[in-house]
Amino acid sequence: MKSDTLVIVPAYNEEKNIEKVVHSIKKLYPFLDLIVINDGSTDMTAAKAQSAGALVLSHPFNMGYGVSLQTGYKYAVYNNYQYLVQIDGDGQHDPSSIGKLLEVIKKGSADIVLGSRFIEGNNYRTSIFRMVGIYLFRYVLKLLSGKEIKDVTTGFQAMNRRVLDLFITDVFPCDYPDADVILLLSRLGFNIQEIPVIMYSNADGKSMHNNPVKVLYYIFKMILSMFLTKLRKY
Repeated sequence: MKSDTLVIVPAYNEEKNIEKVVHSIKKLYPFLDLIVINDGSTDMTAAKAQSAGALVLSHPFNMGYGVSLQTGYKYAVYNNYQYLVQIDGDGQHDPSSIGKLLEVIKKGSADIVLGSRFIEGNNYRTSIFRMVGIYLFRYVLKLLSGKEIKDVTTGFQAMNRRVLDLFITDVFPCDYPDADVILLLSRLGFNIQEIPVIMYSNADGKSMHNNPVKVLYYIFKMILSMFLTKLRKY
């Protein structure tokens, strides 16, 4: 019997982590359906995800994180799922927190639930460059929407069908699906909640957020995109 909930795992060149992520999710939540979106990886990500028991959807080449997410959203809608959880393939998100996200979303308390690293004493640590960006995005989001969200760039989320139906359209910001998404949902009147979850630092240390030049470029483009989202008519 098909579940009403789909877990999607976007992944790009995650052969070191993807098996563990898939195994953990399937062990903890065998009643949930699971797919990995392989974003044109050049390593063994797809093969290792399949060997761990995941259904794998592969892009022909690297199309970016936002496009990978939207591939998962479209799969969920076209296959009539009512709820979706997204969790990264690099092992930073602890799958044990999936249940907490789903508990909130299935009660109808919110349309989307954000898993936060920065509330209730979470010990997550990240680079100073990334924290600067997060604080700036948090400030701009509050300025533009009046909404206070502590972890505006979290990729660990659960959502209902109303949000999915929106996210498969052209309004979904595939280029910068972070604070932009929260601002968009807030403008359109969706109920957004944030709860504490367990996350770990990136063990491989390959994040662009360790490069100051890339961080500054990303911050500039993200804030510009947020202002454009605020001005855009929907």
